[in-house]
Amino acid sequence: MHWINWAVVGVYLVWVVGDSIRRSRGSTNIEGYFLAGRSLPWWAVGLSVMATQLSAITLIGTTGQGATDGLRFIQFYFGLPVAMVILGVTLVPFLINAKVYTAYEFLERRFNPATRSLTSLLFLLSRGMSCGTIIAAPAVVFSAVLGWDLWVSVALIGIPTIAYTVVGGVQAVTWADVKQMFVIVGSLVAIVIVLVINMPVPMDDALRLAGATGRMKVFDFSFNLTDTYTFWSGIIGGTFLMLSYFGTDQSQVQRYLASRSVDEARSSLLMSAYWKIPLQALVLLVGVLVFLFYVFRPAPLLWNPAHDRQVRAEQPATFAALDTRYAAAQQARAAAAQENAVERFVAADAEVNAVRTEALATAGEIIGGSTRDVNYVIPRFVTDHLPVGLAGLFLAAILAAAMSSIAAELNSLATASTVDFYQRWIRRDESDARLLVVGKVATAFWGVFACFVAMYAATLGSLIEVVNKFGSFFYGSILGVFLLAMIPRARGIGAFVGLIAGMGAVASVSFGAPQISFLWHNVVGAVVVVAVGMIVSEVERIVRGPAAA
Repeated sequence: MHWINWAVVGVYLVWVVGDSIRRSRGSTNIEGYFLAGRSLPWWAVGLSVMATQLSAITLIGTTGQGATDGLRFIQFYFGLPVAMVILGVTLVPFLINAKVYTAYEFLERRFNPATRSLTSLLFLLSRGMSCGTIIAAPAVVFSAVLGWDLWVSVALIGIPTIAYTVVGGVQAVTWADVKQMFVIVGSLVAIVIVLVINMPVPMDDALRLAGATGRMKVFDFSFNLTDTYTFWSGIIGGTFLMLSYFGTDQSQVQRYLASRSVDEARSSLLMSAYWKIPLQALVLLVGVLVFLFYVFRPAPLLWNPAHDRQVRAEQPATFAALDTRYAAAQQARAAAAQENAVERFVAADAEVNAVRTEALATAGEIIGGSTRDVNYVIPRFVTDHLPVGLAGLFLAAILAAAMSSIAAELNSLATASTVDFYQRWIRRDESDARLLVVGKVATAFWGVFACFVAMYAATLGSLIEVVNKFGSFFYGSILGVFLLAMIPRARGIGAFVGLIAGMGAVASVSFGAPQISFLWHNVVGAVVVVAVGMIVSEVERIVRGPAAA
């Protein structure tokens, strides 16, 4: 890669890390380190909430999803505005007025210490694994671009980020997120402009071709529990997922707990409600335009360079034959696209996909693992075709987005570990200085844990799906406990037993047959927790009498 691209990456990283360290100097106690003294303005909190989501996973996984599957992934977010409105009038006032450090402290006040600790433990497991996926996303990029082993990429991204997060606090993370948002959106817009300028046919014709392959389809009103991206899974399952993520996940709750007031916390969430779907649409559109770009130019048979080199070395004759078929199919597709012959284009595109599917299956037999290469589509395009400087800007955005999101996750993991476990169960009267040390040690521990998870997550396919699958295994059940907390008749034993029952129900539908789509896991978990929790609470009420706690 050209030295100018590396210079852009270096300058941006120095700016972000240097400014973050400067802002961390006032974080000398746990309230400053974990909550920025509850002094952040609503717009900074709102941008930080969005930036935590718009991470390297989004830039790699979602754009790759758009290139291979089109816009229908946007349905995943249809429940977001509904969830934000509900949270603004329910959980947000509860948590802000309670003056807690973590969302799970509130559960002890409402129920008992056991419910608080179990819920916090589930958060630590889910977010620790998701943080590993966030590290895996840029590691995939640099592994593909530079030919490094994956573990080297993970170490080079994870170790500096862990060090920077240990020094900084939530205030430093938040302001890094603000800068990140502008750089990411700017780079996406620049890429769209480059792709549109280089499109050899009028844009309306190009988008019509994309539509003929189904990539411009946004709405799918079919009701199928095994299909992830439908209107109903998004509006129902997505609402439950977003309620749990923004209302009970410490990585998000910690953002608006740092706000100045309830009203400012609500405003920060409404910013996501208004702007998240348009931003995701922009990201997916980049992927669709990259697909169209490769309609008129030769595309790799295998997007993952490491897999490509390995399979060609082991079965050169087989892949030479596949290359010949693939080139012929691509030429036929390009000719049909130039002539705007939609039916011929669709048939040729089907042949292109058929050859690629055969190549991926053959590669899987050789490699002995997953060869789904959606995460490599955008890295290959950026390094092969973007102008000098712009490629560096996009890579800087990926790396900075990853570091910022990782820092945010590690900070929330350290907060829950320190407050919900160390302070609650080991040293309740510990000094601020000692708690600050414990928080930094916890940050380092979770950073190392996430690096190990990253090695596994990078092999699982679309990273944007992986992170949501990790979360959906836990989120619904955690949400169910918070829903119980708002029901006056619910009791502590009911919440604890309901939480265990909810996790058991999600495990049964996750690993049973037939398996339902992961978005519905959130609904299953929440409904089972509330139902079992209320039944157990009523039984206890009958057995012990109305005076029982």
